[in-house]
Amino acid sequence: MTRRIAIVGAGMAGASLAARVAGSDSVVLLEAEAHPGFHATGRSAAFWSETYGGPGVQPLTSASGPFLHQPPPEFGGEPFLAERGELMIAPAADPAALDAFEARFAGSGIAMMRENAAGRVPGLRGEWQGLWMPSCADIDVARLHGAFLARARRLGAILRCDAMLVEARRVAGSWRLRLGDGGVVEADVLVNAAGAWADRVAALAGARPVGIQPYRRTMVQLRVDPPAPPSLPVVMDAAGGFYFKPEPGGRVWLTPHDETPAEPGDVAAEEIDVALAIDRMQRVVDWRVEAVERRWAGLRSFAPDRLPVYGWDPRVEGLFWCAGQGGFGIQTAPAGASLCAALMGRGTVPADVDAALYRPERFG
Repeated sequence: MTRRIAIVGAGMAGASLAARVAGSDSVVLLEAEAHPGFHATGRSAAFWSETYGGPGVQPLTSASGPFLHQPPPEFGGEPFLAERGELMIAPAADPAALDAFEARFAGSGIAMMRENAAGRVPGLRGEWQGLWMPSCADIDVARLHGAFLARARRLGAILRCDAMLVEARRVAGSWRLRLGDGGVVEADVLVNAAGAWADRVAALAGARPVGIQPYRRTMVQLRVDPPAPPSLPVVMDAAGGFYFKPEPGGRVWLTPHDETPAEPGDVAAEEIDVALAIDRMQRVVDWRVEAVERRWAGLRSFAPDRLPVYGWDPRVEGLFWCAGQGGFGIQTAPAGASLCAALMGRGTVPADVDAALYRPERFG
């Protein structure tokens, strides 16, 4: 039976789910901003790492790999990933962090090799031990997001921008949704893919919020001397203080790995966080920073246990959660969308993914 599905949020989560269920169901994407992907999707550092997000997220990331490496023809057929590699570093005199990291992913099948970090990162200050993970890759985020939206549109989904949800009422087994532009949408299923606004959307629908908290993450683009080599991997601090990666033209993208609690909305980088990021990097490498060319911030929204929230609300009929993806929503989008579609009765759960880990009822 064809259902009317309204998805609140047209970022990566909402777009990928729409691409999975449109065609089987009648789908409308409701985006509060003037264009989709404004707050989180469009501000991503754009890499796919099987370990990023921890062991609870890893099955979703790994299950997304085949699609991202070789998408089916209906998504363009061209890979969304480009080889990069990731190097986690720790002081050579204190390798305990690398030992603990390896132990967390024991049995995952992810390739990890100990290396002298100087062999992959020129200009290191002091002695650093590295843990090399070759599967890490760059993601073409804009093309991936666009491919999901295009696929959904070809299957009949409708995207409505500047359409903030302001009221949601369940009447006689269906939803009546009132929008900020004055429009009204009728739906059988309401999908909460609202990112930082997920708890607010839940409250509008009469559901109990699960405690999804947005956090601000700072990014800067630097021009450095010498220029960053194109072969530089994603360099991750085992202590969680920073990571950086190369960009075209010898530039570097750098973050202090900050997570500052924030209200849902537009966020900007603060000078103190930019300065902190540069200071941390310069304690590790001897590159001279010639210019801060760009600075920005995005929102990462986490549930209390830092795992995604996927599934039917346990108390409110017809409300489905697709939220809480934190900083790994892009790299897990293909598997996350397939899982959500399966829980909605469209398709099967991806192999090696335990749907029970992500259900909203785990919050009681």
